[in-house]
Amino acid sequence: MRSRLAARSARLVLAAAAVTALAVTTTACDADDVDAAGSAASTGGGGGDNSATSGSGSSGSAAKTGGSTDKAVDVDTAKKDGYGQSCGTNDLNFTVTSQSQAGGYYLITAKAKSGITCYLDVNTPEVSFGSKPEGVASPVGQGGEDPIKLSGSTVAYTGVSPKSTNTDGGVEFDFLVISVAEEDPNPAEIKLPDTATVDKPLVTNWSTTVSGAVPRVV
Repeated sequence: MRSRLAARSARLVLAAAAVTALAVTTTACDADDVDAAGSAASTGGGGGDNSATSGSGSSGSAAKTGGSTDKAVDVDTAKKDGYGQSCGTNDLNFTVTSQSQAGGYYLITAKAKSGITCYLDVNTPEVSFGSKPEGVASPVGQGGEDPIKLSGSTVAYTGVSPKSTNTDGGVEFDFLVISVAEEDPNPAEIKLPDTATVDKPLVTNWSTTVSGAVPRVV
């Protein structure tokens, strides 16, 4: 646990130092425009027996001849750039609310941005308060499911306890930094609904239920 926490600390210290915005990054990877190709060429027979059509009475209406076929293109599917990919932090929108259970914690809700379908392949998010190693949240091993698919209105939850000790004091913060994977290049900074007193913070695994994201010291 110590070696994992040290590695998480080093990565999150660098990520937190690089994040300067006080709101969640809202850039999303827009899907590439897709040109639908489906041209059909019609060739007309000028005369003779080849242009005759029963009951037509017009030599200008010729049947479509071989050599050109219509190709149906599923534009909606083609526009979903990265469909089924692993979620990156900047693929998601985050909201945070303050909860009173378990001595008080923050419930973070993650939802895929419009047009994005992705999977939370890593069970535990990386969370840090500030840019110092002691602000890095340790995983408590709660929650955790098969990779969670995020698309449309589907959401995932994680719980963050800012303080797991029974002592007085701690360092106060107004925001936290979160990323969905250890090497994610685009961590997000989330403004907290109130000031957190931080001392040995904890974070749960992702869960599809709120009850699975309540951090408890065991």
